[in-house]
Amino acid sequence: MTYRVSLQFRADGPAVTGEWADETTARRIWRDWVGLYGSDDSVVIRLVEESDGQEQELTAWKHGQVAGGEPNGSAHGLPGHICG
Repeated sequence: MTYRVSLQFRADGPAVTGEWADETTARRIWRDWVGLYGSDDSVVIRLVEESDGQEQELTAWKHGQVAGGEPNGSAHGLPGHICG
């Protein structure tokens, strides 16, 4: 499996991406990017798992909050939104 984190400064814009074999590392990067860039409502940050040619979005940061993938809006310690 491969874990990909992508950052877009607007939903339809180009993405900065990184890939990791370790899910824990990818989730840490995702949280770091949310902390650095997530205060802008137009930023989209996704964590995707790739396996056998299939992609599954594990969690995403959209419109200033966690959007999908994690129950109850929690993403490994992140609140539903970050004030900044």
